[in-house]
Amino acid sequence: MKVLELLEEIEEIVDTASGFPLTGKIMVDAQELLEIVREIRLELPDEIQQAQWIKNERERIIAEAKKEYEAVIADAKRQAEALVENDDITVKAKMRADELMRVTEETAKQLKMSTYDYVDSILFNFQEKMEQLNSLYFADMFGTLEKTFTDINATLANNRDEIKDMAYRTQMNEDGVPQEASSSRQQENG
Repeated sequence: MKVLELLEEIEEIVDTASGFPLTGKIMVDAQELLEIVREIRLELPDEIQQAQWIKNERERIIAEAKKEYEAVIADAKRQAEALVENDDITVKAKMRADELMRVTEETAKQLKMSTYDYVDSILFNFQEKMEQLNSLYFADMFGTLEKTFTDINATLANNRDEIKDMAYRTQMNEDGVPQEASSSRQQENG
């Protein structure tokens, strides 16, 4: 997967970046990192595009349901107006129109609720996948980065201890006698 390669590239940039002494901070090329982030965005899983498609599809379905609803209402009104001449027919037509309106509204409501549930399900699955990616890759990357800095710090501390030890031994002239006392003895013997 290209996203993993790009994340590894970011990790390599961070691992090889120059550091600021004693701060634990590093200096990186912002342009290079931004370019990699742009590539990651281009490579993100199809779920983002699928979520956009679902959103568009939901809007289309709702628009169609509204259109159908309006057509049914208009048709019911036309039928009711045609039947106005006879009271019995008018009453039945009104009842039929009301029933059609109720059924249409209920159908539109159910369609909306089903669409919302479906979109929420897709978004929930995508959210879980993003959390998995975050915990899988970013936590590891930052854990590795923290370990690298801890190891560098330990190496620096060890190097400083060695330098201090070498300075002490030099001062003591390797035989446990301070450098000045050793020089006095050589003059007395010489």
